[in-house]
Amino acid sequence: MEEPTRKLGFVCVQNAGRSQMSAAFAERERDERNLGDHVAVVTGGTHPADSVHDEVVAVMDEVGIDVSNRTPREVSTETLESCDVVATMGCSTLELDAERVEIRDWNLDDPHGQDIERVREIRDEVETRVQD
Repeated sequence: MEEPTRKLGFVCVQNAGRSQMSAAFAERERDERNLGDHVAVVTGGTHPADSVHDEVVAVMDEVGIDVSNRTPREVSTETLESCDVVATMGCSTLELDAERVEIRDWNLDDPHGQDIERVREIRDEVETRVQD
């Protein structure tokens, strides 16, 4: 019997930092655990930026993940409500149906404009949360 697909959502306002890191780590975990047919990853923002923040691209590259070709995008409430779990980054004003979706507010600092050491700390925190 095949396991049902779990759909994970990662959302923040600009979809240019924390949620992009989260989605990239979740995709890596999914692939490393051979769960490609069982886990779908969704990411987006409520007011997307034009591109992923440069400091995020740099620190993700340090751990072998290229997010330079990703484009922040808007995500609808409907899409997020189709997820099993949605992680918000501490900046969301979304109102999702909590009876259908497990919502986790990670309350992470925005990496945009932070010094590179702080962005690395945020990246490492994101990675740990995704792995858990």
